[in-house]
Amino acid sequence: MVFASLVFLCLFLPANLLVHYAWNNATWKNVTMTLFSLAFYAWGEPIWISLLIFSASWDWGVGRVIERLRGTPWAKVALVASLAVNLSLLGTFKYSGLIVETVNELLGTRFTPPGFALPIGISFYTFQTISYVIDVYRGEVKAQRSWLKFLMFVSLFHQLVAGPIVRYVHIAKEIDDHHERVADFSSGISRLCVGLFKKVVIANVAGELVHRYLDADVAHLSVGEGWFGLAAYTLQIYFDFSGYSDMAIGLGRMFGFHYQENFDHPYVARSVTEFWRRWHISLSTFFRDYVYIPLGGKERRPYRNLFIVWGLTGLWHGASWNFVLWGLYYGAFIALERLVLRRALEKLPRAFQHAYLLPVVVVGWALFYFTDIAKLGAFLKLLFFSTEAALVGPNLVAVLQEHVFWLAMALLLCTPVARVVRARLEPYPVAAGLAGVAANVATVLVAAAMLVGKTYNPFIYFRF
Repeated sequence: MVFASLVFLCLFLPANLLVHYAWNNATWKNVTMTLFSLAFYAWGEPIWISLLIFSASWDWGVGRVIERLRGTPWAKVALVASLAVNLSLLGTFKYSGLIVETVNELLGTRFTPPGFALPIGISFYTFQTISYVIDVYRGEVKAQRSWLKFLMFVSLFHQLVAGPIVRYVHIAKEIDDHHERVADFSSGISRLCVGLFKKVVIANVAGELVHRYLDADVAHLSVGEGWFGLAAYTLQIYFDFSGYSDMAIGLGRMFGFHYQENFDHPYVARSVTEFWRRWHISLSTFFRDYVYIPLGGKERRPYRNLFIVWGLTGLWHGASWNFVLWGLYYGAFIALERLVLRRALEKLPRAFQHAYLLPVVVVGWALFYFTDIAKLGAFLKLLFFSTEAALVGPNLVAVLQEHVFWLAMALLLCTPVARVVRARLEPYPVAAGLAGVAANVATVLVAAAMLVGKTYNPFIYFRF
């Protein structure tokens, strides 16, 4: 089940809200929230829901053991056991195929890759439970005594299958005692509508263009079509994932939970370093707090630590070497900015700083998209070195004309224009309220109209 579907919007969410708000008892609210969350997950993963429950139960138990044995060597043993189990599960289900295929290519063997289907959201909930156990070990949060509350934390359907990565320490108080407020419910609805619009109206349309050009035979593409397809993917992946994050944050607020922001208009950044402070913030901070700083951060072997983190960041996104290449690509640019580029960039006008960043990001998405290294090489050759392909294909101009208003809207929404409008309306609360209601109704109606009869409705980050 996905948020941007009529089944979720018209059946699942209203039923969940009705049952949740019918109770005046916190325990029963937690029970029903957990049951609805497990049902949401089971809709797409009826088998691997057992893995989710096992992972949550294991780390709940480990957290209790660590707190009981705090200050003894056995607490560290429990931490290592948690890491071993979690990373083994992640490695088995997500990376075993890549490992076997790589061994076969290097050694000429013919081992059969295991045919595990990737459990939806395993990368997200595994990182959530790992961060919980480490925070308990560090003494930054107390272990959760209630198994039900911890299972609810791990399984909350708002963020379960595609993030953001919600760390226990950020919502620990709300897990124990969360309260629903009218203001939160109202802002949650608005945020849900914004995310729904991003996903359905922008990301889905961009996805159709991506499929048209990036999945075609590279030999039949013009240079302009290659760049346009890559630009469409640049829009798709941003609006797809930030839209999902908006919906997750909005749904959380409707039920009394406040998740941290995951995107902050990354395409307005002026350096790669700034871009990654604005893109997938929950993942960036996870690797910073649990990998980069423990390795030594900037104090000890900073560039080694940097490339380890970015190699792992790439690998987290998928069991394919192109993702590792993509991560190291960003690690290289961040290293260059630290060594050379940062001071030079700071002296340039903002327009030139943006002109530096955007091509780096757009080309980076080619590394991310093509899991076939040979096709990736052919595509990059088309973009930069082709002497045979036409500059502009015969249909590209017509496609641009057909999508000109959609493209203008998408580019505008990459900027914080909505934030500026809200700030201008703050002195006029009645006008701001009416404008907000009108915007919510309009976005829902447009999104619902586009969902009717549509079968193309993927979420990119489900595969992670």
